[in-house]
Amino acid sequence: MRIDVVSIFPEYLAPLELSLPGKARERGLLDLHVHDLRDWAHDRHRTVDDTPYGGGAGMVMKPEPLVKAIEAAKQRRPSARVILMSPQGARFDQARAQALVRDGELILVCGRYEGVDERVLGWIDEELSVGDFVLTGGELAALAVIDAAARLVPGVLGNDLSPQSESFAGEGLLEGPQYTRPPEFRGLKVPEVLLSGDHAKIAQWRREQALSRTRERRPDLLKIT
Repeated sequence: MRIDVVSIFPEYLAPLELSLPGKARERGLLDLHVHDLRDWAHDRHRTVDDTPYGGGAGMVMKPEPLVKAIEAAKQRRPSARVILMSPQGARFDQARAQALVRDGELILVCGRYEGVDERVLGWIDEELSVGDFVLTGGELAALAVIDAAARLVPGVLGNDLSPQSESFAGEGLLEGPQYTRPPEFRGLKVPEVLLSGDHAKIAQWRREQALSRTRERRPDLLKIT
């Protein structure tokens, strides 16, 4: 998977050097490049924002640096999908993460301040939001999108079957409870079925638990499963 990220705070993306994303980069499974938007601002102050026309609070990201940065990234990856991280975008979910992996090449643009100049949307293929709340900037949202997508790339996880049994995968249910050693901890025992070795019964138990947990915690998901 190949991803370019445009941000005025590239250091915000440092966590991608850690854990699974970092290992995926080392193994060549994730080709990630983070670009400083100010590299495309050519005044001496490297300005990337300005006051909004019509007045109002805050600042708006200027179109010139953003469009130049997007065009430069597109030269590297002509077929890449350009995504703006924005609270006004479509809700990001597991299905969208899977679709992004299939796209293969992405350019993520991290918004800041009161948003980006509307004219920039002419160079944007899609806007994505990670939830109904507002972050200081799009970097944290981009981290979430990259992490969720990268772990679905074949070979990134130790077991390629793992994503198939997680929450929101398959039937869209929450994942049921998990247990590991010891078999008893402070009087709390692992369910006997998990110790039985009967794979059919274990599969049935896990599905029942997934349904029960989804019904309890996220009944809205049952309406679409």
